[in-house]
Amino acid sequence: MSTQVRPQPYATRLDPAILVLQRLLPGTAERVWAYLTESDLRRRWLAAGDMRLAAGTSFELVWRNDELSASPSERPDGFAAEGRATCQIIEMEPLRKLSFSWPGVGEVTFDLEQQGDEVLLTVTHRQVADRAMALMVGAGWHMHLDILQALCDGTRPGSFWSGWKRLKAEYEQRLSA
Repeated sequence: MSTQVRPQPYATRLDPAILVLQRLLPGTAERVWAYLTESDLRRRWLAAGDMRLAAGTSFELVWRNDELSASPSERPDGFAAEGRATCQIIEMEPLRKLSFSWPGVGEVTFDLEQQGDEVLLTVTHRQVADRAMALMVGAGWHMHLDILQALCDGTRPGSFWSGWKRLKAEYEQRLSA
């Protein structure tokens, strides 16, 4: 039997190229897995895109963070209304693990562990190229996971872009050299 983990709210850096974030979500692994793998549910907290759940298959993620925000006017300069990435599944173990490559951004792994009536979701982002990328993905994953947490809790999620800007400033301090 595993020990219950109380995750830290912020990303931790295992080394300069690896960020880890965790959330303890209410419900079952099946429910959280659906939020990771089903396009309609994933779109509500991260990005849309159908995926065939098999190692070696490609899938497209489509980000529309304005849809997760109070207003498109919150979007920072330099960001498009839509982002797309063709990713490839590296490893997939239903209800437990999903790993994929994200060209130019790194490798992402979602690990799920049922802990009573909650699920510990661990997101590991590897191959973080530099500090600028660490700030972007740290604040991004943090805000996306905050939205997922709110959806699982049945509460109203915060606005993505305003939260992302606030968190990026916080990560500037947290990830200082």
